[in-house]
Amino acid sequence: MNKLRGLWKIIFGRTAILVGLMLIQVVLLLGGFAILGKHVIVFNFLIGILGVIILIYILNARQNSSFKLMWIIFILAVPIVGVVFFIYTKVQPGTKYIGDRIEKIIEEETLFLRPSREAVNKVLVSSKHEFGLFKYIYEKGNYPVYDNASVKYFPLGEDKFEEMIYQLEKAKDFIFLEYFIVERGHMWNTVLEILTRKAREGVEVRFMYDGTNTLSLLPKNYPEQMEKRGIKCKVFAPMTPFLSTHQNNRDHRKILVIDGHTAFTGGVNLADEYINKRERFGHWKDTAIMVKGEAVNSFTLMFLQMWNITENKKENFGRYMYNGGYIEAGMRNGGYIAPYGDSPYDNEELGKKVYLDILNRANDYVHIMTPYLIIDEEIVDALTFAAQRGIDVKLILPHIPDKKYAYWLARTHYHELLSEGVEIYEYTPGFIHAKSFTSDDEKAVVGTINLDYRSLFLHFECAAYIWKNPVVMDVETDFQNTLKQCQKMTLQDCKEYNKLYKLLGQILRLIAPLM
Repeated sequence: MNKLRGLWKIIFGRTAILVGLMLIQVVLLLGGFAILGKHVIVFNFLIGILGVIILIYILNARQNSSFKLMWIIFILAVPIVGVVFFIYTKVQPGTKYIGDRIEKIIEEETLFLRPSREAVNKVLVSSKHEFGLFKYIYEKGNYPVYDNASVKYFPLGEDKFEEMIYQLEKAKDFIFLEYFIVERGHMWNTVLEILTRKAREGVEVRFMYDGTNTLSLLPKNYPEQMEKRGIKCKVFAPMTPFLSTHQNNRDHRKILVIDGHTAFTGGVNLADEYINKRERFGHWKDTAIMVKGEAVNSFTLMFLQMWNITENKKENFGRYMYNGGYIEAGMRNGGYIAPYGDSPYDNEELGKKVYLDILNRANDYVHIMTPYLIIDEEIVDALTFAAQRGIDVKLILPHIPDKKYAYWLARTHYHELLSEGVEIYEYTPGFIHAKSFTSDDEKAVVGTINLDYRSLFLHFECAAYIWKNPVVMDVETDFQNTLKQCQKMTLQDCKEYNKLYKLLGQILRLIAPLM
């Protein structure tokens, strides 16, 4: 199945286009004069002019410097491929429409995303710095801060799955699901049985998944199969042969909303490896949170934004908003929470800036779990500067990676980070898929946002920033427990690392923003 999935991604993805263009470049270089005859000079001149125009555009664009450098090198090294590929990525069918629709839907949702004046004032009195971050999340992401946060943390996918089933069984009004990966097996079949039964009982069920699932995980007619069960179903950005953006602008969110009072997010998708029912890369370590109360409104509206991209009729947002009650035992209550989404269409690197703020304002420690470490110089500088000023910066990464190229890339950062005092650990039992930050015993982020270019710049993502809620210590305790199962990496490990893999990682750094 994994081999088939990879083959389909190659055939129907941008990789095939890039390879094809590279072949054209070789043909033109080797036989261009014979093929084009006297027109080859004119052709090269036009490509050169177009390349210069694109380079000027790139230099003046509001874009991350790593992306700019990658495109400049690419266009200068292989002009034909670089120019055509750049135009292809910038003129993707439907991307402008999606961006415009999301902006319009957010405007329609504004009434339901107004922060409580009382909550804002309490934050301002407690900390001007935290007030500034919450203000930024609201003004740039349209997501308010909520006080009296009610959160529960799950240190494993199995824990989240158990609670998820319990909460789904109690649904009476509606269930919204939005997931990046959905694969038939014990986990999804169990959930689907409940969704089908709930739909028959009159519960409104909406289910949305990313279009990459159509490559090999789910059949193309799966939405029709769901409709027969009474489940409203949509595919976000279905894959289109040779016009695919499967590496760009995917819906990487994991959101479950139940009756407007309960929401789940985190790294856990709907597939058996996430709950260790199927072993792929050793033990799968993942995390999630459950949020209850008014803060669920933000997750509900995130879902409705994506759902309504292809809808022409207006949504009755108020129908799905939190209406009080439903706080349960076992929840961590108090403090503040700001659930937020990140979009590749708003020119605002919200997920990245929240991470940077944590690193730059830490007083004692920053502890991070992430499956990938494919980062730009700004994040490298923030990590190293935090360590240089005495902050305890620790990262837990996988020892058994799911993607070898991602591990090769991550290893290219080890020496630089270790040299400056950042501590790196690898989870020896298997694969870390958790995405979490904790800092100073008072703040945490749990969500879907990896430390890689895809999550920070290209995908739709979501997370929750939590401040002064006791659940922060649950996240930190899990970090410390996970640390006991890790191997600490050293500079000596860097010296002894396979030279071929080291070289491959260094070469891949050239195109890391595309990966």
